[in-house]
Amino acid sequence: MKQDLEQLLLAALSRLSGTGGVLAEMPPPSAVTVERTRDAQHGDFATNVALRLAKAAGRKPRELAEAIVAALPPNPLVARTEVAGPGFINFHLTMQAYAHELARIHTEGATYGESRLGEGERVLVEFVSANPTGPLHVGHGRQAAYGATLANLLRAAGFAVEREYYINDAGRQMDILAVSTWVRYLELCGEQLPFPENGYRGDYVRALARELQRQVGTELRRPASEVLTALPPDAPAGDKETYIDALIARARALIGAPAFARILALSLRDMLADIREDLAEFGVLFDHWVSERAFAESGAIDRALEVLASKGHVQRREGALWFAATEFGDEKDRVVVRENGQRTYFASDIAYHFAKRERGFSRLIDVLGADHHGYVARVRAGLAALGEPPGCLEAPLIQFVSLFRGTEKIPMGKREAQFVTLRQLRGEVGNDACRFFYLMRSHDQPLDFDLELAKSRSNENPVYYIQYAHARVASVMKQLAARGLAFERDAGLAAAASSLGAAHELAVLQALTRYPEIIEQSAVNRAPHTLVHYLRDLANVFHTYYNAETFIVEDPALRNARLALTLGVQQVLRNGLTLLGVSAPQSM
Repeated sequence: MKQDLEQLLLAALSRLSGTGGVLAEMPPPSAVTVERTRDAQHGDFATNVALRLAKAAGRKPRELAEAIVAALPPNPLVARTEVAGPGFINFHLTMQAYAHELARIHTEGATYGESRLGEGERVLVEFVSANPTGPLHVGHGRQAAYGATLANLLRAAGFAVEREYYINDAGRQMDILAVSTWVRYLELCGEQLPFPENGYRGDYVRALARELQRQVGTELRRPASEVLTALPPDAPAGDKETYIDALIARARALIGAPAFARILALSLRDMLADIREDLAEFGVLFDHWVSERAFAESGAIDRALEVLASKGHVQRREGALWFAATEFGDEKDRVVVRENGQRTYFASDIAYHFAKRERGFSRLIDVLGADHHGYVARVRAGLAALGEPPGCLEAPLIQFVSLFRGTEKIPMGKREAQFVTLRQLRGEVGNDACRFFYLMRSHDQPLDFDLELAKSRSNENPVYYIQYAHARVASVMKQLAARGLAFERDAGLAAAASSLGAAHELAVLQALTRYPEIIEQSAVNRAPHTLVHYLRDLANVFHTYYNAETFIVEDPALRNARLALTLGVQQVLRNGLTLLGVSAPQSM
């Protein structure tokens, strides 16, 4: 409906443009927008196009608005158009306009609400990308729900979207997981030694150790005395970082680098398999899984550094290679290669994003945790230095999740194994509640996840309330069949304009027809919670309608029109829930 009115305005402006016209030239389509009014007295939609174009036209806004209204082509969807205030144009729609949109819902079905806004622009959404050093926790779950839903919304808005998980399988954290597994393995072999303070303590590490023991027996067993001799003190007496690094070095020395690499590979394989399975069960799938280790071995980092060097943006200082990041808006210059020749994480990051651009993606969206707030500026600086538009990178930062059981806040910390896994959360409240509750608030706001509310089967639980609306329509159709009646769609849609005039029906129609606009808003603003709130509003107006009117009435025209409306509600609810990754049950 919004687009139909914008096309009418463009047609009117075309009539007024050119030699001798009110406007010297035709304005771009982007200058012509209509919005829904907040007050029904001002019509259904309004536009400020006359105020925006008045200066260029050399006319007073109200005078230009009157000229635009006079030039509007007649249309059966518009009851009347009026000029208001300093030059706003208000549109009052006919019931035929709403009936026409209801027919679109029935005709387009699962594709209703989709648009060509993105015009096929290639977008890569990278999300979750958690270190494979343990199972996913509830914080990762929020990133997963947000990233997957954002990708769905962008695709519905016409973008060509692909989803990517970057596996952080290189570096110190993986070494810490490997040595944690080895220490637990030694315990299984009968050795008695303290577990490192900076090691990973979850039960999953014991499971990794059992698998290692199954594969190698006692082959990698070493006496605790050999492991611990001359190691620096661990915390609290010493420094836990120094101790864990020394323990890693000792493990490599005692069992050999190939054996240590085997432990690391086993740990990575099992952890990554667990993450893949967990996400798949959560309805979150990826088009690409990119290994940081494989990416580094491909030579891509060296190639990116060569490009930087060829453009004169790196320099050698005190043995290290520095990138002149401050020349591109960053707060300080960054080391890309250390004195020992080791490339930094930053070098890997800018090379990885450069590679994304080389793969043909015009827009890069990284869904990151809230602690990555300083990340975006430096990666954008790197992209700019490599000749890419820095604005191509977006990074929605997902704020923290606090999990509550009643009034008790549940502590979380992966290293200390004080956390609730995503799998545990899904097992307790179900996938639907998980996906929905994660998306109820804007991603840039902290989220308090109420376990008791998520499990409740009441109208206070928003996901239950919306799903119940969908199931209620299915119940109406079962009642219809039980009475020996059938829904006649064509008859219902034909009668909609003349039969659906009650206030509750108009409220439902107005809510329904907002759906395509909501999809575009949610996609453009990277705001899945906008769709969540819309579905709750739609469910509310439907429940109100359901309680106020009888659908299966004697009059066939009225009955079929009301059924067409209720089935339209069901279709839009189902479409929206599908984008959120939430099921649309036929019964509750």
